[in-house]
Amino acid sequence: MKTLKLARNSSGQALIETALILPLLLTIVLNAVNFAFFFLMALNITAASRSSAIYSVMGGATPSTIALPKGGPATTTTTVSYLALQDLTGAVYSPSTKAGVQVCSSSIPPAPGILNAGTTTMQTQCASYGSVGSFPSAEPDPELNAGSTAPAFLLNRVDVAYQFSPPIPVMPFSILVLAAPICTSSGGTVTCTFYRHVEMREMQ
Repeated sequence: MKTLKLARNSSGQALIETALILPLLLTIVLNAVNFAFFFLMALNITAASRSSAIYSVMGGATPSTIALPKGGPATTTTTVSYLALQDLTGAVYSPSTKAGVQVCSSSIPPAPGILNAGTTTMQTQCASYGSVGSFPSAEPDPELNAGSTAPAFLLNRVDVAYQFSPPIPVMPFSILVLAAPICTSSGGTVTCTFYRHVEMREMQ
């Protein structure tokens, strides 16, 4: 009788323990989901900028043997900005409204797309496409010879910016993501903006 009474008194203990631990467990699991999404976006945008920069410098080395591809517009399938935005589509629903691309290349109009020609600060011209991001201009090639008017190389640069919100937007579940300096919170909504850029030499 004593054992039966003791069992009856502790019958709700597991339910109470579950109710107490469930909020902590959910916070950990849902923050892990947000953090994983954060890294998926970082990987995606890094790959987009790298593949676009490679495409921008290959030119005639591509299978279609086209000239250096143009930076834009982002709706033309043979441009660098189109490739960058399409590379984001693997994990991003609408890259055209949440992303921005800057392409710095000698193929940027007006031809030949080169600023400060004939000087040691010679650099490629830049053009931006998309609705997100503010980007710096390209830099001169650090190995450009002083007084050289026809360098063998110029630096091409591709910048990609992507703005996103964590998949679980409620503030307690965005704690780990908010620890990153690229994320801000306004009105309970967390927004993060990733920037990645790649520079490669374009052969003249």
